[in-house]
Amino acid sequence: MFTFILRRLGIGLVVLFVASYLMYLLTAYSGDPLADLRTSTALNKGQLIEARSDLLDLGVPPYLRYFIWLGGVLKVFIGQFTLGVDPTGAQVTGQLGAAMTSTLQLVTLSEFLGLFIGVVIGITTALRQYSGYDYTVTFASFLFFSLPVFWLAAMLKQYVAIGFNDFLAEPAIPWPVIIVLSLISAVVWQGILGGSWAKRGLTAAVAFASALVVLWFLDASNWFTDPSLGPIVCAGIGVGIAFIVTALSTGIKDRRALYSSLVTVAIGMALYYPLQYVYVDASVWTILLLAVIAAGVGILVGWLFRGPDRWRSARTAAITAVSLGFIFFVDRAMGSWQVFATSSFVHGRPIATIGSSTPQLNGDLWISVLDSYSHLLLPTLCLVLVSLASYSRYSRASTLEVMNQDYIRTARAKGLTERTVVMRHAFRNSLIPVTTLLTLDIGALIGGAVITEHVFGWSGMGALFNIALDKVDVNSVMGFFLVTGATVIVFNLIADVLYSALDPRIRVS
Repeated sequence: MFTFILRRLGIGLVVLFVASYLMYLLTAYSGDPLADLRTSTALNKGQLIEARSDLLDLGVPPYLRYFIWLGGVLKVFIGQFTLGVDPTGAQVTGQLGAAMTSTLQLVTLSEFLGLFIGVVIGITTALRQYSGYDYTVTFASFLFFSLPVFWLAAMLKQYVAIGFNDFLAEPAIPWPVIIVLSLISAVVWQGILGGSWAKRGLTAAVAFASALVVLWFLDASNWFTDPSLGPIVCAGIGVGIAFIVTALSTGIKDRRALYSSLVTVAIGMALYYPLQYVYVDASVWTILLLAVIAAGVGILVGWLFRGPDRWRSARTAAITAVSLGFIFFVDRAMGSWQVFATSSFVHGRPIATIGSSTPQLNGDLWISVLDSYSHLLLPTLCLVLVSLASYSRYSRASTLEVMNQDYIRTARAKGLTERTVVMRHAFRNSLIPVTTLLTLDIGALIGGAVITEHVFGWSGMGALFNIALDKVDVNSVMGFFLVTGATVIVFNLIADVLYSALDPRIRVS
């Protein structure tokens, strides 16, 4: 394995070297970095041109100038790494770091949500092949995939941001809307769960009644102006998470794993009010420390419950604990919503349509979190909707192929439950094509979701690349290329290693 990794890294570095050399030449010959100065009317135009030429080494031919740039990159081994400067004399590394931070903030959440939702949809549609749910999801996925990104972004601005902000001015849900939304909920849930017509009818009735009660409560309690979950809702969600995680991880019949998860939820709810004092002056590191502690408590509880496999109980309880901690985090952030939405800088329109932050807005961690995610909402939703089709279709096709394999039929013939067959035998192998797609998408997205960033005014890698290309700023373009190229190589290597972990039949020698 170690030899394989070294060989792949060596090949990747050779490819990166050749590609970067070609990219440098193409960019350098694409225009004149002195064009703005040549048309200038400044009295010292000659000195400005000479100063920039010396700054960017323009007197050296591009096919040799590349090695000057490469020498700065290779100085990483002596702690003097540099990507050169832009035409204004600013270090490219500083601009690249700011752009990468902005892009990573945008694409990390969208990639995680797109992958998670896409895989869930793909597997469930494969298990319900040719059902109404399958056809509906397929139609919706391809609809969003085929829509132009700029048009979808504009629609999200109009109806999700502007429309919701207008709604918040007078947050009232009319009864006709409540009934229509409840009917939609009934149709969706009966289609997802399926079964006999009697089961479908019962599912539809429960979904209709639940949606009706929830929407009525949200409207009657004026929840949209001062949202919160509270301990009762958090406890209910925690119990639901415990059952869902146990069902997917070990199966409900594994009582020790289920009891471990439920005890973890009980411990979390006992700490609900004490944690509110910890949240007052919390920082990012405080939240991360709490997440680690939650995972540790879950592992300890699962380990103490013993059972035929302690690790299964510990794993299940730890996932439940961290998930409940996330619910607590959301609940506490909601507690600052009213302060955030009524701020003089937000003006009662909290869902932002442009930029990555609200200028001059100051506050504690929770105000910062709400501000960040109010700006992330629209571009993230745009990227998720566009990526759903590829992830869901790949995972659906892969699951269908895996479910027809001989070892799946053997597992069923042995009397294993459907959950065990799907989650322990089919799920891992069905992820191989999705892993390939994920690694390619990450490399592309690190390069910047150019159109999305432009529409939402997000100053990330895509914006950096466009501006640098317009100015024939070779060093900035090469910094962009180096980051995206290295990311593609690294994540393709990770994909090769993950293949052997997902499918035991694949071995790297």
